[in-house]
Amino acid sequence: MAEKLKIDIVSDVVCPWCTIGYKRLEKAISELGVQNQIDIEWQPFELNPKMPAEGQNIIEHIEEKYGATLEQQKESQQHMADTGEELGFTFDYFDEMRMSNTFEAHVLLEYAKPFGKQTALKLNLMTAFFSERKDVSDRAILKQALLDVGLNAEEGLALLDQDNARSEVKDKEDYWKNMGITSVPTIVFNRTSAITGAQPVDVFKDVLKDLLQRS
Repeated sequence: MAEKLKIDIVSDVVCPWCTIGYKRLEKAISELGVQNQIDIEWQPFELNPKMPAEGQNIIEHIEEKYGATLEQQKESQQHMADTGEELGFTFDYFDEMRMSNTFEAHVLLEYAKPFGKQTALKLNLMTAFFSERKDVSDRAILKQALLDVGLNAEEGLALLDQDNARSEVKDKEDYWKNMGITSVPTIVFNRTSAITGAQPVDVFKDVLKDLLQRS
């Protein structure tokens, strides 16, 4: 039996293009019917590692970080919403929306990995943030996300106060940064090649077909 194609997705929970990129990749995999030939692993990347615990209003944050005007932001948000709708995902932007610190979400995504629940948890957290107006740095929200995907919430939340679990995430973030990754999503194939950004479904299909034929 051929080895599975390993796909590492370096991304953040509060990154809209990461959500769109994954949904397009998922569509490409589904349309090719190669679900059983793919092994996806999510890798941590924080868009805002210095984000305070209370978060920051998203309009202020984007203006400070990227210099985008309110008009430009509203246009971008509408584009996200329209693109999401095409992919069956809801982006519900609102004026009081706050950017969250995502470090602890990444700790829990590492916890979910050996249980085969990483993708389910990632999608749950993306949905919580973008579709349900929830703060994904709030431990009550994180607890519910663990329960929703069938994980042991008590065990998972205990890791959030353990230095080794937190260090593991920091080490992984450093690893991918040292590999030259500065923007997300970055989708890495068999740790040998990568593409950045939310590529169109057809681009993902071409890449997958080529790599699967070679393997």
